[in-house]
Amino acid sequence: MRRTSRLLNVALLTACLAVLLARPDDARGQGHLTLYCSPQIEWCQLMIAEFAKASGIKVAMTRKSSGETFAQVKAEASNPKGDVWWGGTGDPHLQAAEEGLTLEYRSPRLGELQDWATNQARAAKYRTVGVYAGALGFGYNTELLAKKKLPEPKCWKDLVKPEYKGEVQVADPNSSGTSYTMLATLVQLFGEPEAFEYLKKLHRNINQYTKSGSAPIKAAAQGETTIGIVFMHDAVTMAVRGSPIKVVAPCEGTGYEIGSMSIIKGTRNLESAKKFYDWALGAPAQALGAKAESFQVPSNKTAPTPPQAPKLSEIKLIDYDFVKYGSSDERKRLLEKWGKDVKSLPH
Repeated sequence: MRRTSRLLNVALLTACLAVLLARPDDARGQGHLTLYCSPQIEWCQLMIAEFAKASGIKVAMTRKSSGETFAQVKAEASNPKGDVWWGGTGDPHLQAAEEGLTLEYRSPRLGELQDWATNQARAAKYRTVGVYAGALGFGYNTELLAKKKLPEPKCWKDLVKPEYKGEVQVADPNSSGTSYTMLATLVQLFGEPEAFEYLKKLHRNINQYTKSGSAPIKAAAQGETTIGIVFMHDAVTMAVRGSPIKVVAPCEGTGYEIGSMSIIKGTRNLESAKKFYDWALGAPAQALGAKAESFQVPSNKTAPTPPQAPKLSEIKLIDYDFVKYGSSDERKRLLEKWGKDVKSLPH
């Protein structure tokens, strides 16, 4: 009898284990989320900590720049590893939507958002949505500028002057959404032929093309370069932290980003992804940016805009064509042209 009882217990235990192991990935993973995060790491970490606290969902996070994340999502299309891509410039999010790499989702919170955020969603057939906005510009180290007796740069066209040779840093637009926004901005601002002539001249003054869009202003803050071309809010962050950084909105006008969020097609944790998406569009979640010293303009109408954030109403913004410059064909064409006509040139 005892032997029979033991055999029954073993059989029951084996059966229970078999049931548990046979559960599909999505059923086991509803309490989990894999987040691909493109803003600076401090903001990413705060977002996952607060969401985990609010929801009880465990979050695994990877931080990469917008261009790198888009490349990863595309490479993993046949076997997606991520659930949500949060933040980073909108152009690659729009391209991912166009290529069918992200899911349509109409959050019940869409009515709480600024028009520019919902316009982004409509343009992508609701496969992405705007979560913040920020204007492009540059920042410079005031101490280095004075030490080198350089004039104060105020315009895009100042940056190509011979006296700034080796003094400017910007990211590579292939890996950085920030730098692709610069490329698309200059084309819209000056026209394509003049923009590429400008970029060739700028190339002579570039000391390094970085991988990350915010790296140039961090280098300027550390005295490693004089000028960094970045989103203005990234330059504000360095200034708020006490670095001798002056923030510049270029005199000719400038483009801007709509930082976006997308659910990755093939997500194994759809319910968790939707919960994060809705939570991230709420005012309390969007107010976390300022706590992480990120000074973008939030997309939720009731979320407070950080007082340090560059005032978009006071900046000469171009009518940036997100649909055209977020399309796969245009983005690919411009990046190939930049690589061939600009980056390949000697300094």
